[in-house]
Amino acid sequence: MRIWRHITIALIGVFSLEHSSVSSAQEISQLLRDEFKRPTVITFPDNAPYSPQVATLGKMLFFDPRLSGTQNMSCTTCHNPSFGWETPVEKAIGTKNVALDRHAPTVLNLYEAPQFFWDGRAKTLEEQAEGPITHPKEMGANFPDLIARLEQIEEYQYWFGMIFPEAGITKSNILTAIATFERTLISGWSAFDDWIAGDENAISNSAKRGFDIFTGKAGCSNCHSGWNFTDHQLHDIGLETEDLGGGIFAPDDQSRQHTFKTPTLRNITDRAPFMHHGDLLTLRDVIAHYETGGIQRPSRSKLIKDVKFTNQEVEDLISFMATLTEPNPNIKAPSLPPR
Repeated sequence: MRIWRHITIALIGVFSLEHSSVSSAQEISQLLRDEFKRPTVITFPDNAPYSPQVATLGKMLFFDPRLSGTQNMSCTTCHNPSFGWETPVEKAIGTKNVALDRHAPTVLNLYEAPQFFWDGRAKTLEEQAEGPITHPKEMGANFPDLIARLEQIEEYQYWFGMIFPEAGITKSNILTAIATFERTLISGWSAFDDWIAGDENAISNSAKRGFDIFTGKAGCSNCHSGWNFTDHQLHDIGLETEDLGGGIFAPDDQSRQHTFKTPTLRNITDRAPFMHHGDLLTLRDVIAHYETGGIQRPSRSKLIKDVKFTNQEVEDLISFMATLTEPNPNIKAPSLPPR
């Protein structure tokens, strides 16, 4: 294993059993909890290995409004670290003061994802980073003008010259830097992680019941799976929408219509409103949607279950999801190069 390909993101507690024999139910519970253990490393692609210098440059670019055509918004305008790297509104506002078509998705924990955007149209983080920068309704820039602008900034000349000495400031190097920074955006350790690591007092009994409902009766973990609580796949969950999602790229495939990427549930209580259109304001609203099953149509996922929850079960589900949010995340904006 090449060390430069990985950086440590968490320390996993060692499980121990107090008794030599455990019940079958306890064994099943432990196996289930093991599925949600955090990984200890971030894996970077061979063609974009981790470098602290590249990640630092990417962070500067991510926060810099000079990457937009009118220099009035940065990547953080839509992916605000104070709101789980989203924005607390139904639709973010683009560079021309016009609402965008979809709710801004979080950029947390994307290093492992095989596809990006709500509709899965990008296959790499570099490709994803290019989309908002050049989209006319979002940041509205073009790379020839952007490169010329950055070349006039002495500190960017220095950084790019040091990190990419052969090519300097290029479209490819800008996207590599941003994508490298994005791969380091990992949600922090939460109470749920303490519980998974063996601290039975880390979460409430209500949250423990909520986990059982989440992984059992409700079937949420069929899509919200693993430590990141997402399968990274596209599903139609029956939302009322004219947006075809992934179906835009497969108009003749009925199973693809109205499908959207499963979002992570990490830091979920920081990230309201919810869904691709942002019109479900609370987690209670989200649960209520799943109780109805949504619109029945050919593309609706077969994983959607006909399920009803008691008031206590709703409270327990919300208590559980709250344990996935890290306490008091400390995100510092970088010092940007002067003009």
